Amino acid sequence: MENSPLTKHVVIAGGRGFLGQGLSWTLHKRGYAVTILSRSAAPAQGFPPGIKWRQWNARTLGDWVGCLRGATAVVNLVGRSVDCRKTEENKRVILESRINSCHALGEALRAPEMSGAIPAVWIQAGTAHIVGDPEPRDTICDESTPPGPLYEMAPSVGVAWELAFHKALLPNQRGVMLRISFVLGPHGGAMSRLSRLTRWGFGGTVGRGDQWISWIHQHDLNRLIITAIEDPSYTGVYMTTAPQPVTNRQFMQAMRRGYHRPWSPPAPGFAVRFACRFLLNSDPDLALLGRRCVPARLCDEQGFQFKYSTIDDAIHACAQGDV
Repeated sequence: MENSPLTKHVVIAGGRGFLGQGLSWTLHKRGYAVTILSRSAAPAQGFPPGIKWRQWNARTLGDWVGCLRGATAVVNLVGRSVDCRKTEENKRVILESRINSCHALGEALRAPEMSGAIPAVWIQAGTAHIVGDPEPRDTICDESTPPGPLYEMAPSVGVAWELAFHKALLPNQRGVMLRISFVLGPHGGAMSRLSRLTRWGFGGTVGRGDQWISWIHQHDLNRLIITAIEDPSYTGVYMTTAPQPVTNRQFMQAMRRGYHRPWSPPAPGFAVRFACRFLLNSDPDLALLGRRCVPARLCDEQGFQFKYSTIDDAIHACAQGDV
């Protein structure tokens, strides 16, 4: 069914998770109608009242296509979590989940019934990790930084992801690619694990401690997405990170301050690799490597104002449950 031209309506593809839930509440409070495209047809708990759900497999067309007609914007957050062991199967799923969702949305927007009623803007999630893990470690990266080596997983996935988006985007549609960094929020994502470890006394420096962490608070990410929907000057690629990246050592110090914990012993690299492989089923490189990214276009061109520009303010807000 076509949406009313008087109703602001955003379709969030892959919106059932941590990022989608926070964004849906922010949109709801701004008066937007929201439709979630999810693999599950059952509405999830914790979402705003009156939100609509459509089931999709993020690969093929179906009944969900109709919800795009007349929508104000589509936001694509689909992507299998990278917080896993990088087996060949997991790497395949990580790549295909990102590319296939772009292809499916692009095909839907070209369906005959969409003629004259496509969303004016498509906001696409991407990854700041497209720049790889530069050496020296304090290399500053922004939108002009070329992708890292394509034989590495993250840059190769990032490049393929952005290419799929640009191919799927319609010529007369505004496209915004957000290269999202580590998102800090109180109700999900990696911060859930990190806050528990810090409370349990495992909030020490990880590895060498000089690896950079580029981060953004969930509140600022939500504000940025809505700003990009409403402001037609937003177009192209944006490094989506707070203006003050920190080293792992600084980050863990802020975690201990935010969660009122004393000094904690450091975690050597070999111990992190052992724990990730045998206990956490995760990728140790997520903790041991990093990149120093800055939001050059957001600050210099768009004048975007971050509410949480320092790591202490962002972690304090997470500890208090603020989104």
